[in-house]
Amino acid sequence: QCPPCPLSAAMAEYRSLLEELAHPLTAEDLEQLKSACREDIPSGEGDAIATGHHWFAFLERHSKLDRDNLSYIEHIFEISRRPDLLTKVVQYRTQVLKISEEDEVDTKLTRIPSAKKYK
Repeated sequence: QCPPCPLSAAMAEYRSLLEELAHPLTAEDLEQLKSACREDIPSGEGDAIATGHHWFAFLERHSKLDRDNLSYIEHIFEISRRPDLLTKVVQYRTQVLKISEEDEVDTKLTRIPSAKKYK
């Protein structure tokens, strides 16, 4: 038996992060998050987003979110005033993706300055 593929392990950690983020979202939270990204939601599609899981799936379908690109949701959590969720994303990025504050080479992956104040 071969060892687990690193990609599938990384994907499992990413799915686990999304689960952790989606679980505590209330209907009110969801409205706030949808409102924060309304310019990115085609009209009519927002109504179909009824749970945190739907919201993350929607963002993935529209290329706003994937395992290596979390900057969009970091931004949304920041403007929605959800430092608890932002902190989870930052922890995932620094521990799982190994992208830290010093690694601001690829700006697509880093929105650290805004997240620093929540540490």
